[in-house]
Amino acid sequence: MSAGRLLSVLLLLQSRGRMSARAIAEELGVSVRTAYRDVERLQGAGVPVCAEPGRGGGYRLLDGYRTRLTGMTQGEARALLFAGLPDAAADLGLAAEVSAARLKLLAALPAGAREEAARTATVFHVDAPGWYREPEQTPYLSLFADATLARRVVEARYRRWRAPQEVSRRLRPYGLVLKSGVWYVVAATEDGTGTATATVATYRVAQVLDATLSDERFDRPRDFELGAYWASYLADFAARRYTGTATIRLSPRGRRRLPDNVAPEVVRAVDATATAVGTDGWVEAVVPTESAAHACGELLRLGTDVEVLAPAALRRAMADTVGALARAYGVTGRA
Repeated sequence: MSAGRLLSVLLLLQSRGRMSARAIAEELGVSVRTAYRDVERLQGAGVPVCAEPGRGGGYRLLDGYRTRLTGMTQGEARALLFAGLPDAAADLGLAAEVSAARLKLLAALPAGAREEAARTATVFHVDAPGWYREPEQTPYLSLFADATLARRVVEARYRRWRAPQEVSRRLRPYGLVLKSGVWYVVAATEDGTGTATATVATYRVAQVLDATLSDERFDRPRDFELGAYWASYLADFAARRYTGTATIRLSPRGRRRLPDNVAPEVVRAVDATATAVGTDGWVEAVVPTESAAHACGELLRLGTDVEVLAPAALRRAMADTVGALARAYGVTGRA
């Protein structure tokens, strides 16, 4: 029998008031019989739990009774950061800790504040992952969370985009970042001599093919700040991502559809550079681009609402793709 579960029953009754055995069982993920036994053990320990029979009855604490046994475990304290992100907590293996920490916080509040907190929780929901994408499988996420907190080296096999695609790395994880539903680990790597390199890198956790937690420990640099690193990484990523520009013409409908089909940087560029051409609402703008192939695929989502004017290579890529589509559908010319 778990002493922690008995405390959870006590805190539930303190924060919720009257609860049936079935409601307690559902909240804690145990059987109704176990809930009955836990309540009996609380009563046997001297906790004034009153049973109210009949429809609408249940268990409640004697009026005025409040426990001060709300001390949090180390895991629950860590889990507080994810109290508003249940999916993230579950990914990290902290779902139970978040639930327990939240319960202890509610129990420590006076009645009015507790009711307000419970009411607030019913009207806000955080859903971190982006649209049109299945959640990534991250079987090694909890391992990296443990390694980050314990400052232990991880032996990992990683799949990257450039050759060789599969590489082995000894990682010193400095932190984890959740970006639009995707988990990244920020870590220093080691060279063949076992010495950590000066460069800190970012690894997508879903691309980790295998990982083992070693017994070797490391010291995280005192001047490393995860938020500052991530901001710098994003700025550097954007600078490396866009290596060229394109001049396009865009219809009014195309401009309205823009945010749903291209990156925010492209939308901002259109807003900053758009100039009217003619009287039909079309505009001309200069937008940042990656490769011609990537820009072609992105702009083709807008169909006839966009025309590429320059550079010539991108305009040809658009024309070649449209021509190939026309041939695939048996269209050889205008009717």
